[in-house]
Amino acid sequence: MAAPRLRSAEQQGRDYLERHRLPELLEHLSALLLYHRPERPRDFLIEALEKVAAGKRGEGQYPCLLDDSNLTAMFQMLDVPGHGYITAVQYREALKTLGLSTEGLPSEDAIITLDTFKQEVNKKMQEMWAVY
Repeated sequence: MAAPRLRSAEQQGRDYLERHRLPELLEHLSALLLYHRPERPRDFLIEALEKVAAGKRGEGQYPCLLDDSNLTAMFQMLDVPGHGYITAVQYREALKTLGLSTEGLPSEDAIITLDTFKQEVNKKMQEMWAVY
């Protein structure tokens, strides 16, 4: 008789984690930790969470894993021929690789310039943090 109650409590725990999107939050925080490798990880995490809270209030920037040079490098890796643009399909795959939403993307025949790529990836990153 105790087993069903355990499963129920386990499911309640899973539901709680999913409802508050905690696995995704922890994944993003872990990525920040691995990228920055701070000397004081606990202080770094506290600061990152404070940035998330400030961003939600509109009082600051959300934590950022990629800076301008990272986004430029990523775009250049996708734009192998050096046309100055990538396809919407390449853009979608880049977003998936970064763990960002692919909703609301341009049509398949659209081209994405470097400036658009940077703006849109930054916007998607802000949207990602805003859900927490």
